[in-house]
Amino acid sequence: MKSFAVSLRVRYAETDQMGVAHHAVYPVWFEQARSELARARGVPYASWEQRGYFLVVTEVRCRYLKPARYDQLVTVEVAVASLKSRAVVFSYHVRDERGELLAEGETHHVLVSRQGGRPQTFPPDLAEALRP
Repeated sequence: MKSFAVSLRVRYAETDQMGVAHHAVYPVWFEQARSELARARGVPYASWEQRGYFLVVTEVRCRYLKPARYDQLVTVEVAVASLKSRAVVFSYHVRDERGELLAEGETHHVLVSRQGGRPQTFPPDLAEALRP
């Protein structure tokens, strides 16, 4: 399973009074990494919408191991864990500058039509771009 990594700095607005990244920002970081993975594989998410597809989130899981802190540089690694005809699962690992694991998670998605929201089969080019 080949991963793709995005580095980001923990912003002040993402932290609580103790300077620790709030648990709610991790799914946002996951989305950023997932979007960059799609762009790197030649199928930016905006093009999915232009073609009439949405990739809806059906489940989010995150296990917090150590805190990310204000101004810390973190790396979010994303990989396609599984791909089915209408669904995809992405896995994530959030690491600090030393490579220490701070959090890990998964998001589950279903491809739906923009018009009507009905589940759709991945077109061959999108499936190929996401293939683990």
